[in-house]
Amino acid sequence: MSGGEFPGVATDAAFTSLDGVPLRMTLETLDPDFARDDADHDAGGHADADFDPAVLDALAADDYRFKVWGGDWCGDCQRQLPAFGAALAAAGVPADRIEDFPVTKGPDGKEGEAVDEYGIELIPTVVVETPDGEEVARFVEEEDVSIAEFLARQLADVEVSV
Repeated sequence: MSGGEFPGVATDAAFTSLDGVPLRMTLETLDPDFARDDADHDAGGHADADFDPAVLDALAADDYRFKVWGGDWCGDCQRQLPAFGAALAAAGVPADRIEDFPVTKGPDGKEGEAVDEYGIELIPTVVVETPDGEEVARFVEEEDVSIAEFLARQLADVEVSV
């Protein structure tokens, strides 16, 4: 079933249901192979892009955890998240250190798991945490560089408290 089959769910993200109750949606745009048909797809870095080794090293360091909020319906997410997913894969970040949080549009703003807890207002948003849960970097919506490069720059300045 797709999200469009449930009133009030403003997403095309595919999810399954059990006895008519929707289960957790997935964030398909985080998949490096997510494809768009328009010309903007390559603007944010295609999944086959070459990555700076320093960026990959920063993403792979210190067992960081990546929490990603986005919506498959969101143009910014469609343009940026596939390349970020590819960068995480190229850096060798294991799937158990990446958590995605699909977001829907509600009458009072973005809705979804942990949106209020993390103050998510714009998407995509990526929060990087240490294994102890300390937030050390955050990307919100759009910057002049890719998500991976932006976070790598922030992580380069991190002194993790022990």
